[in-house]
Amino acid sequence: MTLMSHDFSTSFLARGRSIAAAAMLAASTAIISAGAALAQDGETITAVMHSGLRVLDPIITTAHITRNHGYMIYDVLVAQDKNFTPQPQMAEFAVSDDGLTYTFTLRDGLKFHDGEPVTAADAVASLQRWGKRDSGGQLIFDVTASLEATDDKTVTWTLSEPFGPLLDIVSKQSAVPPFIMPARVAETSADEAITDYTGSGPFVFVEEEFEPGVSVTYAKFADYVPREEPVDWMAGGKVVNVDTVKWVAMPDAQTAINALVSGEIDYLEQTPIDLLPILEASPDVVVEVRDPLGYQTMGRMNFKHPPFDDVKIRQAALMAMSQEPVLATLIGNPEYYQMCGAVFGCGTPLESATGTESLTGAGDAAGAKALLEEAGYDGTPVVLMQPTDVVTLTAQPVVAAQQLREAGFNVDMQAMDWQTLVTRRASQSAPSEGGWNIFFTNWMVPEISSPLINPMVNGRGDDAWFGWPEDPELEELRAEFIAATSADAQKEIAERIQAHVIDVVNYVPLGQYLPVQSRRTNIVNMIPAPVPVFWEVDKTE
Repeated sequence: MTLMSHDFSTSFLARGRSIAAAAMLAASTAIISAGAALAQDGETITAVMHSGLRVLDPIITTAHITRNHGYMIYDVLVAQDKNFTPQPQMAEFAVSDDGLTYTFTLRDGLKFHDGEPVTAADAVASLQRWGKRDSGGQLIFDVTASLEATDDKTVTWTLSEPFGPLLDIVSKQSAVPPFIMPARVAETSADEAITDYTGSGPFVFVEEEFEPGVSVTYAKFADYVPREEPVDWMAGGKVVNVDTVKWVAMPDAQTAINALVSGEIDYLEQTPIDLLPILEASPDVVVEVRDPLGYQTMGRMNFKHPPFDDVKIRQAALMAMSQEPVLATLIGNPEYYQMCGAVFGCGTPLESATGTESLTGAGDAAGAKALLEEAGYDGTPVVLMQPTDVVTLTAQPVVAAQQLREAGFNVDMQAMDWQTLVTRRASQSAPSEGGWNIFFTNWMVPEISSPLINPMVNGRGDDAWFGWPEDPELEELRAEFIAATSADAQKEIAERIQAHVIDVVNYVPLGQYLPVQSRRTNIVNMIPAPVPVFWEVDKTE
């Protein structure tokens, strides 16, 4: 068994697994038993992903499991290679000398799963819907003069002023990739979930076998035509070598580990660190840490309702928190985590620790209490949503709730599964009426590495990410970043954004961790990319 460089999350409260997880175990075990026979025929890969899949629209949510689902069944116009360089995927592209016109020409052979050809009109409708939800897309459409299909294969995107990072944003692999859907689907309101899951990607969603939160099946799309270039991160030829990929939910980590060792499953997206010795003893399992930057874990507050509509109370909450207890409980082994207050992630060009001394230190409960008193905090309950079925998200709410209580907050921690949380966080209702005050999530560091793509660094109110901060100053800083003409200038503006985000507490960065994946040794050629994809991968005898 080999241990390589670092990839998906690991938590690890094996010692405190929830009743809800246990309740799902019987159902998921039955699914795995059925999947085991398929997994042994060499044509099916059975995978346990980090979460059960319930939300199927990759534009209305930033949940990673839904994004992963999107990459299975949809494709994108442009994709990034391992150097983060945009490369043609569904379309070749050209940029006019004045930087105002981008032309995308669809390649031959593109076909939707229903047999219809992919057209430029489909791409235009998809980009327009995406642009209403994605933080970077919103910025592009701010300066869009027109976006039109000039013929069946040509998309012409005309800007009112140059926007240098356009291709970088359109090719990004998260948080909301601009997946191309049929126009009839993409014309669905960006605030309403789609109900037609026709894509043109390398796999077909087998809707009749879908059991929300339990099992999802993908079949190879026989008519998919891969690009001729070798696969390179998210770019290049998406060659599918298996007939079927089946995702099954197993919320109990020990059961998933045992299933991997016994060969009942082929792949485990999250490997609890405290259970690694079991896998290290197996000659049939490979443990991989594939992403050297890893994930940032963080808390997000709701700006619409008390008490976090008050900046002083948000500041008190940040002051109350300390990263080390969160990371120690979440990961356990310091080899796999680091304290990091950088809004744009540690190890990135825009890294900065400004304003995060208490977070990366021991916190300041006494200072938080004093600030709460100064703000006139009246004991308004803080509804803190706690997911119980995703191992990389179970520790943060528990530790943060304790830290907030020690500082004087009245915390109402409410347990639920992750997909319920993902649905509930979209509600702008008052916390007493089904809304919320704070939740915790994780982002891959490449997803947050720039103010143009970091969803938390968005001050557009109702058009911002969940939490909905109205922050004109932040939007002005982002506009300055776009207009900057040098890397040094961008770095200086990013430093000011870091200071601003921490000062007004757009969110609370709680450190970085390096996630671990595991697979059977006969699962080969997995792409070394942060997104777990199933093209190129093969299953040997």
